[in-house]
Amino acid sequence: MDLHNALSQSYDHTAKLIGGVQPGQLDGPTPCTEWQLRQVLSHAMGVIANMTRGARGEELLAEMNSYPLEDDLASQFRSETERNLAAWKANGPSGEVNVGAGPMPAELAMGINLVDITTHSWDIACATGQDGTLSDELATTVLSVAKGFVNDDIRKFVGINPPVPVGDDANPTAQLVAFMGRQP
Repeated sequence: MDLHNALSQSYDHTAKLIGGVQPGQLDGPTPCTEWQLRQVLSHAMGVIANMTRGARGEELLAEMNSYPLEDDLASQFRSETERNLAAWKANGPSGEVNVGAGPMPAELAMGINLVDITTHSWDIACATGQDGTLSDELATTVLSVAKGFVNDDIRKFVGINPPVPVGDDANPTAQLVAFMGRQP
């Protein structure tokens, strides 16, 4: 599965989960133990906005973890993701972009975008009691992309916990979640 298609599928999955968020859940805990759900959503939308800006060659947000949330989270998310997908389609996976860590290959930036939102979709599902299971094809694609750049140095730099061991019979979503330092 190509990155643009995987990102689109991950956005569709996440949009459904965000549509299921109840206002009373926003201050609840998430698997990102340092963040409540409101902070995970703010971070996720801020990352998407910065990725869009980077793909377009625009100035980046100064603070993507404090992205203002609107009352209609699902509509806001869908608007952000539509702009993001259009920007990546126009830019493509070739060339270089700056999405906040200095110039990097656009394909790597798209991969970071994909891994970040897909991982946080699971956090949103857990925080709201929803099913975060991805299609096997999408989870396998995202895991492959994550294994291409998430190493010990990246984990330390961005605060990803070490991988959690899972059995060989774990489904692809559980394997992805475990690789990203979360207990499936």
